[in-house]
Amino acid sequence: MTKFLQFFATGKDRPCLPDQEQIDRLYRRNRISIMLSLTLGFGIAYTCRLGLSVVKKPLIDAGIFSADQLGLIGSAIFYVYAFGKLVNGFLADHANMKRFWAAGVLISALINIAMGWSTLLWVWIVLWGLNGWFQALGSPVGMVSMSQWFSNRERGRYYGIWSTAHSIGEGLTFVGVTALVTYFGWHAGFIGPGITCVVLACALYVFMQDRPQTLGLPSVADWKNDHGANIAYSAKPKTTWQMQLSILKLPSIWVLAFASATIYMTRYAMNSWGMLYLQETKGYSSLEAGGLLALNPLAGIAGCAAYGFISDKFFAARRPPVNLICGLLEILALVMMFFSPPGHPLLLTAAFLIYGFSVNGLITSLGGLFAADIAPKKAAGAAMGFIGFFSYIGAATQERISGFLIGQGTTVVNGVRQYDFHNVTVFWLGTSIISLILATSLWRAKVSD
Repeated sequence: MTKFLQFFATGKDRPCLPDQEQIDRLYRRNRISIMLSLTLGFGIAYTCRLGLSVVKKPLIDAGIFSADQLGLIGSAIFYVYAFGKLVNGFLADHANMKRFWAAGVLISALINIAMGWSTLLWVWIVLWGLNGWFQALGSPVGMVSMSQWFSNRERGRYYGIWSTAHSIGEGLTFVGVTALVTYFGWHAGFIGPGITCVVLACALYVFMQDRPQTLGLPSVADWKNDHGANIAYSAKPKTTWQMQLSILKLPSIWVLAFASATIYMTRYAMNSWGMLYLQETKGYSSLEAGGLLALNPLAGIAGCAAYGFISDKFFAARRPPVNLICGLLEILALVMMFFSPPGHPLLLTAAFLIYGFSVNGLITSLGGLFAADIAPKKAAGAAMGFIGFFSYIGAATQERISGFLIGQGTTVVNGVRQYDFHNVTVFWLGTSIISLILATSLWRAKVSD
């Protein structure tokens, strides 16, 4: 067991290379490789957690699972994912990113392949929950790698680029995986992403890197001459473990955790139930609904990148003003989605574009970037894990509540299922309003190094 754990531990520091040109060359090359790996790799790996969203209607129509059972299955991944992000966040501060993440993607891929060969409820709950644990490695790995390879003044811009990975994954799912399910059946919604991510895991092992110091490079703060001046944490040197525990004493981190949890409720409500909602309330086919939902990640790519750039460039790296703007736009978009009558595709298209842009900006901030600002740098993984724990407890709770409310609003008339989404859409809208109130309360939150 000790040797097994040592395999995933970060390597030892090497003596710093004497040649500055070689240092610059290695930094530039590895930063590009890591950025591409984090963004494209996380995006592709994301398809291994969203397959269930695409196959819900085929499973319900075939009588394999009910909406309430699918809510139970869907909640399993979020509950385990929440604990996984918390634990993996603390572990990531001590781990070798190359090995830690590649292993997680590989196991998640194998679980997805297994999901395509069973229809037993308890098997799906166990496997989908287990999938959540290994999917939970991605965000802590990204946060720690960003803090190791990119300096403070670069944080917003590069974090914004990395955050587009969620949108890339959603787009690949709602277009690519939907097409697989349409032409090859629901099994392909799991087997296709699983095979793809086996290949991805091999690629990540090649292109990801451990800390700069393990390659004989100076820290990124030294290389960029970008040292913070955090009085609160620099007065007395602390170990990584002490830094990790110190985030629990920050009231702003707790408020941020609940703000993130409530916005994740809305986000995953649309990801998990959006296909069914559009098919049943707006009359769209599976491919039409998937195409419309794909607008969310398309606009989300712009939203993530724009959030980091705007908050850095125009607000001196202050996140709360941009949080307020994005929160108001997101609520407006939800009102347009839920209360517009069928037969207005242009209005619905505009709503999804606004929603995708704004909600992904909020996820960029509340789901990680703002926490990186508030928490000490040595505890970046722990901060991400702490916020992620609350975020996905919120997502899991949403899954159970949404499944229950949709099930309660379902009736069968002459053998045809009819859905009433009124109560559940009010619930989804309410969670966004609560998130906006909590995020706005952090207007004067202090920023750490």
